[in-house]
Amino acid sequence: MTSGLPEMRASDAERERVAEVLRDAVAEGRLDMEEFDQRLDAVYKARTHGELEPLVRDLPAPGTGGPVAPDAAFAPSSGARVSWRDRIGGPATSRGAFAFWGGFGRKGTWTVGRRFTAFAMMGGGEIDLREARFEERDTVIRCFAIMGGLAVTVPPGLDVNVKGFGFMGGFGDLAEKSSQPPEPVAPDSPRVTVTGFALMGGVGVERKITRAEKQRLKEARKQEKLARKAETDRKELD
Repeated sequence: MTSGLPEMRASDAERERVAEVLRDAVAEGRLDMEEFDQRLDAVYKARTHGELEPLVRDLPAPGTGGPVAPDAAFAPSSGARVSWRDRIGGPATSRGAFAFWGGFGRKGTWTVGRRFTAFAMMGGGEIDLREARFEERDTVIRCFAIMGGLAVTVPPGLDVNVKGFGFMGGFGDLAEKSSQPPEPVAPDSPRVTVTGFALMGGVGVERKITRAEKQRLKEARKQEKLARKAETDRKELD
């Protein structure tokens, strides 16, 4: 395990990825339901990587015969977020956006230029980086809002620095809508700087997961509850 990893705070997504390893193990007969329940309870109570790693130390990585590598236990699975390395490089599909008495949106799968300029006057715009690619690792997003608003949405793990200011308006610091501690910045993450100004308007920067990821986590929790209920019913019958 890399130095300092045991004390690093674990995110909801990382707990779910460890839970996925446990689900695979019980499906393959490597864990019985009692062991599964005990470890799963420990997963959702865990606060650091050091508390999560022992729960899968003796289990193989899904689809392999080898043990789960410490770092791999917290890496996104094929159904989760894509590796940052896979999202850096390639020609930009957009280098700017403009709204005047209207609006614009940059979201979904798109490639943001290394310098991206957004302007909104008496209008609004949305810049969603949760599924975006990046032309280069260092990206500067310049936001200018005059009697309008701009919303920048970034995913967990992305390295973001907010430097803008507001005059008779607001230029919001990075906000995270979660009851859990913020997910640590990924070491291979792009570096994004959001700068500019807001005049009688606002620029907001918010960190949150995608709707698809939120639904996946919700479904995973639902399946865990069903599994626990089935095991409880089985014990009562015994």
